[in-house]
Amino acid sequence: MAYQNFNMDHQWLPFTPNRSFAKDPRVFVAADGMMFTTHDGKQVIDGISSLWCVAAGHNRKPINEAIKKQLDTLDYATAFQASNDQAFVAAEMIAAMAPGDLNKVLFCNSGSEAADTSLKVALAYHRARGEGHRNVFIGRERGYHGVGFGGMSVGGIPANRKAYGTAFLPRVDHMRFIHDPLHPEHAGHAYIHGEEPVWTEDLLAELENRILPLHDPSNIAAIIIEPISGSAGWYLPPQGYVKRLREICNKHGILLIFDEVITGFGRLGCNFGADFYGVVPDMLNFAKCVTNGVIPLGGVICSDRIYDTMMGAHSNAPEHAIEFFHGYTYSGHPVACAAAIATLELFKQEKLFERAGQMGKVLGDAMHSALMGLPNVVGIRTLGLAGAVELSPIAGTPSKRAFDIFMTCYHHGVLVRPAGENLVVCPPYIVEKEHIDRIVNVLADAIGQHA
Repeated sequence: MAYQNFNMDHQWLPFTPNRSFAKDPRVFVAADGMMFTTHDGKQVIDGISSLWCVAAGHNRKPINEAIKKQLDTLDYATAFQASNDQAFVAAEMIAAMAPGDLNKVLFCNSGSEAADTSLKVALAYHRARGEGHRNVFIGRERGYHGVGFGGMSVGGIPANRKAYGTAFLPRVDHMRFIHDPLHPEHAGHAYIHGEEPVWTEDLLAELENRILPLHDPSNIAAIIIEPISGSAGWYLPPQGYVKRLREICNKHGILLIFDEVITGFGRLGCNFGADFYGVVPDMLNFAKCVTNGVIPLGGVICSDRIYDTMMGAHSNAPEHAIEFFHGYTYSGHPVACAAAIATLELFKQEKLFERAGQMGKVLGDAMHSALMGLPNVVGIRTLGLAGAVELSPIAGTPSKRAFDIFMTCYHHGVLVRPAGENLVVCPPYIVEKEHIDRIVNVLADAIGQHA
């Protein structure tokens, strides 16, 4: 497709500098395996799984065929007062993959909707158990939980808070971030390769000694975190941090929510970040890789305890009464669920989670070898099949250096992701060593060009 064959005047692009894009458009018209084809006929390596989504690579026939078959069988059915067979099968498969007693799946359409859904479940659960006063949420600085008002409220992305803060949930607090470049121990945390950073300082001391006493633990409904802070730039929690957070929540009757939209379904070489850290949350939010990115689908996996409590609270109510007043038109959409079933089967057949773990070491070795010591590089963090290189900012123009490097990489046939002062690489699990070498070498050259 030639560029002049479509009109760009009417689409408002999300999370994109639209004025800059209009001058130098980046339009994909086809994809297969690891490669995109652009509107002007160029080949570009997908170095970011198309926003962490396309784990199995592009144009996978089993997923495509499942979608076509489902469209010919049942294209859509209401999710209210009825359901469809594909939703039940997908929910069973997802629950079987989840750790512990996470067995009840509430479907939605995106990670943003999953975040808001999990917050509403938390409020409803505490109300059902007679503690409706628990309505305080705690997130984390620089956390990302989508673009709904609930998710932005518990999230900690400064740009979101600056623009929309007047409409946020009123009873929210935030824990300290898990990375501090000004900390005396920073030198030991700047370069992390396949391991958890070790802090001598207790990053959760503030939660226990200031935040919880400030609100009183009996008022707190839930704490929500990303096991790894993905959207901020692949920042890793300190060793023991996630387990200690679980213990604190247990101590005070606080629900723990893992937002695994990025870490879920294989990125760390196992099913979920919960498995990687050996911690079972009370709820686990998912989206992205569950359908290989081909059709929107998200959800919240809830513990049996939450579901049973909600049902038990209505045991004396009429059977036609709705226990949880929430849902979306497209919750458990049959075509999306068919895509999820095919995707999860493909992951298993090709052992792609294991492959992600193996190729993660290759990616980490390549990034640390090629990028360490380059101009303006102040950190490299790799774990699982993902990594980020952090750059020193240009004074007065934050994030410009990373954006310029992103653009240079694109024009040399490699798609990476700018995230603040970071460049993130998170390729599909089918990535080969030659793809990794190409991605990292182009990135290294671009960093040098913008020194």
